[in-house]
Amino acid sequence: MFLRTLPIYLVFLLMGIADAMGPLSSRVSKEYFSDDPLMAALIPSFVFIAFALFSVPGGVMAARMGKKKLLLLGLGLCAAATAVPALINPPFAMLLAAIFLLGVGTTFLQVAGNPIMRDVCAEGDYSRNLALAQGVKGLGSTASAYFVTAVTSITLLATMGWRGAFPVFSLLMALAFVWVVMLRIDETEPEVPPSIGNSLALLKTPAFALAVLGIFLYVGAEVCMATFLKPALTARGFGEKSAALFGPSLFFGALTVGRLIAGTLKVSPRTFFRLSALLGVTGLAMLIFNVKVLVIPAVVIGGLGFANIWPMLFSITVEEKPERASELSGLMCMAISGGALVPLLMGWRGGGANAAAFVVPAVCFLYLTWLSMKKPRTTDCG
Repeated sequence: MFLRTLPIYLVFLLMGIADAMGPLSSRVSKEYFSDDPLMAALIPSFVFIAFALFSVPGGVMAARMGKKKLLLLGLGLCAAATAVPALINPPFAMLLAAIFLLGVGTTFLQVAGNPIMRDVCAEGDYSRNLALAQGVKGLGSTASAYFVTAVTSITLLATMGWRGAFPVFSLLMALAFVWVVMLRIDETEPEVPPSIGNSLALLKTPAFALAVLGIFLYVGAEVCMATFLKPALTARGFGEKSAALFGPSLFFGALTVGRLIAGTLKVSPRTFFRLSALLGVTGLAMLIFNVKVLVIPAVVIGGLGFANIWPMLFSITVEEKPERASELSGLMCMAISGGALVPLLMGWRGGGANAAAFVVPAVCFLYLTWLSMKKPRTTDCG
């Protein structure tokens, strides 16, 4: 049974590769626009625009065509998208189109990947395996951030500049595609396939609307960190390699550790949500102070705080109406589009070079802190 879950774990690992758009954005913007912070924010935003447009339709497609087929479609789109910069040095418009295609593919992986885990794991193991899968996704985010830095030491890839990471990304996507094709899955099908209208109607319930807004702001804040931590550390006197190591790489490392720790602790999701939000606010406040000695502790504290906002808020929301879990999942994935808009606002405020710009993700976490303090409508099941 463990071997049956391995291809799905690989898919979750590859989901984290989309997070490489943050660390790559500053290098790409330097190549095309002399490191304009607003353009650096635009690059990863195309991934998240795709989430806004394709998450809810992706849920409907999974119900109608099957989760495995949607998973394969997502892997195929991701392989094609990463192959573009792997093979050529594209014009900027073509690069944005490839990044958007990567976003569509990643959206389908998210929408299909979470429920398909139930179909490949042993009965009673779904929650544990899904929690571990989120940790594996975090490892993908961490690995992508480190790999973007590490390619500069590999002669063949280093000659490609910012494009050096993409040949490896494309090969991994193709490998996962072949592995999933070979996997036999007995899918659990819904009695009544959800519709786009029924899914969006859930937003009329205040608890769901507030939670979706929370995910929107959380993802936006996370992309701000991925995009602007490296230039923020550079502005505070760190060298290029040190800024990459102690910026996005350390942040995603702390984020992954936080997720893996959460998978071993029996704590109420609401309590963990509240603690995570408070840690996130603390780390962001330390970055606003613009004191060099506080930067590395701020990145670690922030990473630990960011780590479990998504799984805690997701589980709390689904407990409100578990019979609509699939539709709520589609709405949550749609809210990932916050990664397109919030970083643009921070880029407009000066990006990482301006310590005061970290007020933007800090405001997002102040909302999450307020949301974590709200009393539940129903009794917590966690």
